[in-house]
Amino acid sequence: MSAPLFRRLPLSLSRTAAVAAACLALLGPWSAPAQAHGSAATMVPLKKTLEDFGASVRWDAYAQVWTITRSSTVVRARPGARTVLVNGQPLKLAVPIVQRKGGAFISTDFINEVFQSGLDKTFVVERTPSPLNPLTAVEIEATVAALKSAGRWRDGLRFAEISLKAPPKEQVWAFALQGQPVTAPRSAGFVILDGKQVIEGTVDLGAKAVTQWQPVPGAHGMVLVDDFAAVQAAIEGSADYAAALAKRGISDVKKVVTTPLTVGYFDGKDSLRQEDRLLKVVSYLDVGDGNYWAHPIENLVAVVDLVKKQVVNIEDGGLVPVPMTPRPYDGRDRMASPPPKPLDIVEPDGKNFTISGNTLRWQNWQFHLRLDSRVGLVLSTVTYDDRGTKRKVMYEGSLGGMIVPYGDPDVGWYFKAYLDSGEYGMGTLTSPIEPGRDAPANAALLDATLADFNGAPVQVPRAIAVFERYAGPEYKHQEMGKPNVSVERRELVVRWISTVGNYDYLFDWVFAENGTIGINAGATGIEAVKAVKTRTMADATAAEDTRYGTLLDHHIVGTTHQHIYNFRLDLDVDGEGNTLTEIDPVVAPNTRGGPRTSTMQTVQRNVKTERQAAQKFDASTVRLLSNPSRSNKVGNPVSYQLIPYAGGTHPIAKGANFGADEWIYHRLSFMDKQIWVTRYREDERFPEGRYPNRSKTDTGLGQFTADDEPIANTDNVVWLTTGTTHVARAEEWPIMPTEWVHVLLKPWNFFDETPTLGRGPAAK
Repeated sequence: MSAPLFRRLPLSLSRTAAVAAACLALLGPWSAPAQAHGSAATMVPLKKTLEDFGASVRWDAYAQVWTITRSSTVVRARPGARTVLVNGQPLKLAVPIVQRKGGAFISTDFINEVFQSGLDKTFVVERTPSPLNPLTAVEIEATVAALKSAGRWRDGLRFAEISLKAPPKEQVWAFALQGQPVTAPRSAGFVILDGKQVIEGTVDLGAKAVTQWQPVPGAHGMVLVDDFAAVQAAIEGSADYAAALAKRGISDVKKVVTTPLTVGYFDGKDSLRQEDRLLKVVSYLDVGDGNYWAHPIENLVAVVDLVKKQVVNIEDGGLVPVPMTPRPYDGRDRMASPPPKPLDIVEPDGKNFTISGNTLRWQNWQFHLRLDSRVGLVLSTVTYDDRGTKRKVMYEGSLGGMIVPYGDPDVGWYFKAYLDSGEYGMGTLTSPIEPGRDAPANAALLDATLADFNGAPVQVPRAIAVFERYAGPEYKHQEMGKPNVSVERRELVVRWISTVGNYDYLFDWVFAENGTIGINAGATGIEAVKAVKTRTMADATAAEDTRYGTLLDHHIVGTTHQHIYNFRLDLDVDGEGNTLTEIDPVVAPNTRGGPRTSTMQTVQRNVKTERQAAQKFDASTVRLLSNPSRSNKVGNPVSYQLIPYAGGTHPIAKGANFGADEWIYHRLSFMDKQIWVTRYREDERFPEGRYPNRSKTDTGLGQFTADDEPIANTDNVVWLTTGTTHVARAEEWPIMPTEWVHVLLKPWNFFDETPTLGRGPAAK
């Protein structure tokens, strides 16, 4: 069995010693009057030493207390005191903090004493590893070794994926609920690129044997990280591209930054051969302002053959001057504003959640989490403890896939419809989370391990953040003349961030004590912009130049596009026998007399098949995934409500903004309907299909629903599509504030009463 993927930020004794040594070298050691282990203690500066160790340090001059925070550990210490508080628990120090005119000092043993004291109970030892724990570095290496031993290895093979091949669903649930051991062998699945040939297979890690090796005819694999370097080298080595740059007054190709983009499929209308492994390349000029995105080399597209590693075609749509005005997005050209006063989020007694291996427990929730190289954060075996009974909610939930299609038909834009997870691997492009900025200071940050394109294990630092937050009153009522009754709402957030080219995507899974699960998707980063001749909207060229977007800056247009997300949610509401139910509020005649002529009633129906379930979202209809065999105390079937749109800031994407005759509709269906329900099939994982790069038919949800299987009282998967139509605005340039869309899964007669009743003080 594997060791856990996630771990605390490392407490390295050698690093501690190195930090201490560095401080001694730079600032000079001194011996404290206090004795440690029978000799004078060596002291080092408190603030620098702890900040170099990765902790945040605050001095409260009024209370005369140091507050030191690192990941899930909070230390509060007074100078001179022999006892400090670690997550609210007292700990005796061998040497107290010493404060003098030159500052505060700690002994070189302080970090080990405090951070390895065992008083932080957030991370606990996993007694029996979960069968869903992702592959360890050792297991990734063992997978490659098995391929070599089987004679399946040769130089030049590249890995698109090495990941856990999960055991059967019923065995995993039995483990999660009853602790029953899994009998299926622990296995790794892999996808290899041999030139342009895709090969997928499986390795039995216990037997150290290859159990499947299957070429996939006609498939184009993902774009791998080393393809980025290959594209840049091809551009820099192309005489034809250099000539096209020269026409634009650019003589130094080393200042050209390339973006490798998938080419889509247009039934030959783009003059590309379907059998070739190709990328299209649009480029930007590095003018030294740190924001090459603001300097597009417009109307110039290179086609790069990834097998030949060379430019095979140049598409030139005519000269448009490169916008040259510096537009740094990091504020370097602005006068620094005074920093805000500190906003402290302090948990002096430690966290309210625990992480055992990869299993997280918070309040009544328990679930497993891991990072996948394609879809990123995956949550599994989600249960809710209802008065001592652990109830199933969801077997697995993750991003299924997403697409970012653009609406401009020009040479550098018409092919842009990025399937970020299916074509590039959003887990592989995970952005490390910066504490205090990308996540609040009280977040616990978790590392992850993935395989790179060579099949080597790579640690992804700070891949996931977990934190608790205040979210308003859970409920409140005030009777006249009586005490107020209210309880705060707490939420647990699990955050993951992926950076795909110019955009950064934040994904939050938000758990509330009342049984609600929210999925929030945020887009930030830098808009992909188009160079135009227009300077202001008063120019004669403005109407034509802004036909497909918004003028954001002089000679810069933000092109209208969409961000469409699909979430794969294998809900098991109190079990696997679930049904999609719809409830419509209606106006009906009053037949009972009295002055009213009409009444409000509801009409309920069950959806019988997969094709009937695939539909646009109408917020006036209540949609539930119900368990007809389980009911609450008054006999209503237990259910979860499905809400793909729960508020957002940009206009919602009611579907893809394309004509019905566009080839993209032959390739993809998920983007045009917001609710899909399919029969559970273990191999139906991705709404765009397993190999969507250059696909010409829909091998995802369109194929999954083609047989129109019955979905009443069966094991079903819910696919919720949400997103925005991004009409650019000036306030998003040169860098875009995060724009969110929200999905909700809400208990509907799942409980017998208000589930948070009696939790926390009700009277104030």
